[in-house]
Amino acid sequence: MKIFPIIPIWLMLIICIFLLFIILKSNKKLNYIIIIILLFIINLRIMIPSTNTKVIENNLDILFVIDNTISMNALDYKDNTTRLTNAKKDCQNIIKELNGARFSLITFDNTAKIITPYTSDSNITKEAINILEPIDELYAQGTSLNTPIETIITSLKSSKKKDNRIRILFFISDGEITNNQNLKSFKEISKYINNGIVLGYGTKQGGYIKIKNKYTNKEEYIMDSSNFNYQKAISIIDEKNLKQIANDINIEYINTSNQDRIKNKIKEIKKLSTNNITSNNKNNYEDTYYIFVIPLLILLIIDFNQIRRNII
Repeated sequence: MKIFPIIPIWLMLIICIFLLFIILKSNKKLNYIIIIILLFIINLRIMIPSTNTKVIENNLDILFVIDNTISMNALDYKDNTTRLTNAKKDCQNIIKELNGARFSLITFDNTAKIITPYTSDSNITKEAINILEPIDELYAQGTSLNTPIETIITSLKSSKKKDNRIRILFFISDGEITNNQNLKSFKEISKYINNGIVLGYGTKQGGYIKIKNKYTNKEEYIMDSSNFNYQKAISIIDEKNLKQIANDINIEYINTSNQDRIKNKIKEIKKLSTNNITSNNKNNYEDTYYIFVIPLLILLIIDFNQIRRNII
């Protein structure tokens, strides 16, 4: 049995004690005490090991490499959303479509980091992607697409140690280089993968970049002060760099405005996989909160009806 509290236990204790204090003068103490106990138990979110769970596994190792530099916060998508926001949505969809694979996540800004190693628990990778935020402007040292090369190779080598794994790479970036480095060759990576996509985010028109000021906690535009012309900085996708990376690795480059091509590519990748359905109760847990929600709702309905009759 495990617990995953919705709000911290200490805070819930304070709330429950406060509610108990309020009802001390009530004539319906028992009902209310039961309601408070049920609320506390529901908040604990008790989970029990599930049995006879069917788990779909396949032989795919999916590696996401996500550009986490400031330019990924450029607002050049519909509804004034950022490149990173749209990248997160695409990654979630890829994880859903390739369910049963092992997933890993690498991000890069000033440095490259393996955020999650290969895991069959897709929720871990989903959550890691969901909480991504670009590096703070104060610490940014300019974008280099060369930064993740060695980390990618290290990750793929670890996957290659497993027999019969199909390695898939999703390289996600806007292609911008802002630290004047020349783009290095990615050809070494091609030896370790079977398929993948370089996904390009951004537009040729570009977009302004908004980031949260760590001191005021408000979102502000990044300003370009070069040539003494102080105005909003614009980030523009560099597809030349992204196409070169794709060509080096021998995989396809797709601008994410073309969602149909991405869907077709995912279908192609699915065909490479071999599914294996097993019974497995390891690391699988089932929520039990709904068991306690039913009596809580019954008590609340009874109490509501009594209050309504008293008013009438």
